[in-house]
Amino acid sequence: MGASILPDLATEILIPVCAVIGIAFSLLQWVLVSQVKLSSGSSSNNGAGGKNGYADYLIEEEEGLNDHNVVLKCAEIQNAISEGATSFLFTEYQYVGIFMIAFAILIFLFLGSVEGFSMKSQPCTYDLSRMCKPALATAAFSTISFLLGAVTSVVSGFLGMKIATFANARTTLEARKGVGKAFITAFRSGAVMGFLLAANGLLVLYIAINLFKIYYGDDWGGLFEAITGYGLGGSSMALFGRVGGGIYTKAADVGADLVGKVERNIPEDDPRNPAVIADNVGDNVGDIAGMGSDLFGSYAESSCAALVVASISSFGINHELTPMLYPLIISSVGIIVCLFTTLFATDLFEIKAVKEIEPSLKRQLIISTVLMTIGIAIVSWVALPPSFTIFNFGDQKVVKNWQLFLCVAVGLWAGLIIGFVTEYYTSNAYSPVQDVADSCRTGAATNVIFGLALGYKSCIIPIFAIAISIFVSFTFAAMYGIAVAALGMLSTIATGLAIDAYGPISDNAGGIAEMAGMSHRIRERTDALDAAGNTTAAIGKGFAIGSAALVSLALFGAFVSRAAISTVDVLTPKVFIGLLIGAMLPYWFSAMTMKSVGSAALKMVEEVRRQFNTIPGLMEGTAKPDYANCVKISTDASIKEMIPPGALVMLTPLIVGIFFGVETLSGVLAGSLVSGVQIAISASNTGGAWDNAKKYIEAGASEHARTLGPKGSDPHKAAVIGDTIGDPLKDTSGPSLNILIKLMAVESLVFAPFFATHGGLLFKIF
Repeated sequence: MGASILPDLATEILIPVCAVIGIAFSLLQWVLVSQVKLSSGSSSNNGAGGKNGYADYLIEEEEGLNDHNVVLKCAEIQNAISEGATSFLFTEYQYVGIFMIAFAILIFLFLGSVEGFSMKSQPCTYDLSRMCKPALATAAFSTISFLLGAVTSVVSGFLGMKIATFANARTTLEARKGVGKAFITAFRSGAVMGFLLAANGLLVLYIAINLFKIYYGDDWGGLFEAITGYGLGGSSMALFGRVGGGIYTKAADVGADLVGKVERNIPEDDPRNPAVIADNVGDNVGDIAGMGSDLFGSYAESSCAALVVASISSFGINHELTPMLYPLIISSVGIIVCLFTTLFATDLFEIKAVKEIEPSLKRQLIISTVLMTIGIAIVSWVALPPSFTIFNFGDQKVVKNWQLFLCVAVGLWAGLIIGFVTEYYTSNAYSPVQDVADSCRTGAATNVIFGLALGYKSCIIPIFAIAISIFVSFTFAAMYGIAVAALGMLSTIATGLAIDAYGPISDNAGGIAEMAGMSHRIRERTDALDAAGNTTAAIGKGFAIGSAALVSLALFGAFVSRAAISTVDVLTPKVFIGLLIGAMLPYWFSAMTMKSVGSAALKMVEEVRRQFNTIPGLMEGTAKPDYANCVKISTDASIKEMIPPGALVMLTPLIVGIFFGVETLSGVLAGSLVSGVQIAISASNTGGAWDNAKKYIEAGASEHARTLGPKGSDPHKAAVIGDTIGDPLKDTSGPSLNILIKLMAVESLVFAPFFATHGGLLFKIF
């Protein structure tokens, strides 16, 4: 059927070189951010003209404020946030480490027992005429790849958190020179995380494949089956990072808002509020570390799903290395495309006014998508043969290279559509959020009604985009097409994460400006950065949910093939009960995570009230609150509360597979996918809309907004209540649901040999 144009040697050089370039670029961005010094002489670079539309003099100097004290205060607050975030993550990782070791042992025991821990070669799963490596080898290498994925996910989240806490005060200090300089600092900091995560994920996966190949040799089916553990490890850590971090950040946020804004009528991030440091810590552990691990998990799983299907297609059967590594080549080119795209935000275009921030971030998405489409076309032409076969539920389907290009491209563009629809429904520049803000005139109840309606309605176009992607990609290239469509959506992950991490960094910068007592003009700039970041965070969640849907379906297809299920018949009672239970699981999971936030927030509210009532001079600003106690409450509550939801997700596939068998488990996976995607989209967008409706009223940027304000008015209080309800929806339950559907699918795939051999105990008894 022809050979690829790109030689195997070039492929083996291209992938690691692109990964190393990504790491080097992230380090360069970190060096540029670190040039903003946290010392009194750091920014007093007086000059008549400056870049980004502002002179390089400091507003504090202009207004006669003490520059030295302001900088010291910013550094002190940054240290407190960094220490709180590091302390929480180390505590969380101790618990997660115990789980990681226990689950690794479980993988080895379950997969090793498939053939009774035999060391003899076994007939290959998809070609019984050939002999493949023993099941014990698959057990051992799956365990190793699980640990590799878990460690890479943890490191990705931790490094992201460290750069975010390194950059937040620097963004605040740069806001003294102008909104453009602050924007560049925040965006470069986000780029450090984006490129480190994308490049590390790619490099570790590539090295693991090459090391495993030394043992497996020509048994590519066994090799890439073992590699699926990499995706399982990544998503397992992401689950605990997302749930634990989400509970932490929202407990602090709700406590700070309810007592500070509603009861005491003090501004957001007021230093008198005892929960304010915990709130800023939460932004980093939830939206930075959690999101980083989440998108790393999606990337790892989509790569693993594509590689598993390719290994039993003509690429794997004929040992064609370059076409086999097509998914990794896409990711490699994505890093280079995102590198050029980043320069448009930081070097080629100047931000001269507040209103240019959001368009600049949207331009990043458009440029990266257009450039990536060209990149995918070139890769598909040089890395794939003109035609080849793809495994399709027992048959080999003939596919052309241009058809595979369309599969990747449709996923890429569906991601952009989901991003822009999310922006439309969550940005206060458009009518949906403005309508939600307007509904606050008549109280919190109408605000809640309008917000829920907006969230439900916002599902329509993303679901159609996902459905069209699935139809096109499956029609052209079966389950492999769906896997590479998910990879297409994640091919610009470095840019997506840079935009996403920018939001919490800007939010922290605003909080530091308020706590350091900086001028109102600086707070206006950081608020503008934060408002744009709020919308981009919602876009990031949209990408994560959309890619999770495609990844889960691809993993589901690989599971069905691996478990030797010929058809999934929904009219069969075994499958239908699985569908019902699977569709219920996202509701059960959401209930657990929301109640966890409520319980943790209750303790926080009581503590904040206690401090306001018992510390003399706290409201007057003459006494300092006990920030450390609030940080401890959030840490203890989130660690305790993350375990039950995590156990629900991790144990469900094991229990269903062992007791009810692979057919019922296939129903559970399909049901959780279908209902989980809808709930995740509506929850994330509802919460984002309520948050930006509140910010719309607070900013008072338009005549309509000014009729609803100012801060402290009845419509504003109604908006704060809506935002408080939306917090656990958009930052805990919604983002965690996409991990639920991915994680159950990849876990089922890893354990498929065990379930196929020993599963369905109850049905065997009866």
